Amino acid sequence: MITLMKADRWRAGYTANDADLFSEIIKLSRNGCPSVLATVIESIGSSPRKAGAKMLVRSDGSTLGSVGGGRVEREVIAAAMLVLEENRSRVVSFNLTQEYDHVCGGTMRIYLEPSELLSKIVIIGAGHIGTALSALARFTGFHVTVIDERDDYASPKRLADAHEVMAAPVAEALARVHLRDSAAIVIAGTGFEQDLAAVRAALATPAGYIGVIGSQRKKAVMSDTLTKEGYGVIDIARVITPIGLNIMADTPQEIAVSVIAQLIIFRKRNGKSDRSHHAGGGCVPADGMLQTTAAARVPAGDCMLP
Repeated sequence: MITLMKADRWRAGYTANDADLFSEIIKLSRNGCPSVLATVIESIGSSPRKAGAKMLVRSDGSTLGSVGGGRVEREVIAAAMLVLEENRSRVVSFNLTQEYDHVCGGTMRIYLEPSELLSKIVIIGAGHIGTALSALARFTGFHVTVIDERDDYASPKRLADAHEVMAAPVAEALARVHLRDSAAIVIAGTGFEQDLAAVRAALATPAGYIGVIGSQRKKAVMSDTLTKEGYGVIDIARVITPIGLNIMADTPQEIAVSVIAQLIIFRKRNGKSDRSHHAGGGCVPADGMLQTTAAARVPAGDCMLP
């Protein structure tokens, strides 16, 4: 009843405070839902809201808060949709003439800022590598889900850094996780058959990164098996194995560093940000080099990462 009353209050024109707005932004971000925060940064003369007023625009066009209502708000929502599409902030300005139902004049400038989503990573397998991956993924800003059929392994106590722990068959669990093409799935199971089953389930999702801990030999056998099962070239190409950067990783923690480094590149490129001139910017081959012999250097300008 309290929730309904609160929703009714917003629908009736209640102006949400900053705490309401930021709580909603965090909730949306954790669920992988983009949004835009519109903030009045300048207000001169007669205007419906003053500097500091805020409104949240969700990806479906619904709003929380207000920057003035009427045509101004409709145009802000339309501009917010462009901000979501481009993933880039912008400022919109309004001369509040009679066209905007303001006869006294005045101007407003509104800053539109897209929210930064927590990229989702689903780790399949809660063994030594999966546990290390969970801790490092959380530390580097991913939303972490860990899946393992074994109840004693899929324990929130063992995986304290994960946002969500699921003790269930992989296909069943993945069907319950809302994934976008910005999500990553890392498979670190207990054996080839288990990993292959996890790959089949992962290919049924829109995840933009599907990686399997393993070797070049494992990659060849897995690709051949999937081909015989009727999977096409495009599907098979979605599966990256081995994964991780070539840092001579050996321990589970080192392997986790290698894999998360590659996933950070995936996250940055998925967000369309140009990192080529930033500290730490660089190239990575399509497949990593974990558990293989040292690879040839990647030529400059030959960057690949699905």
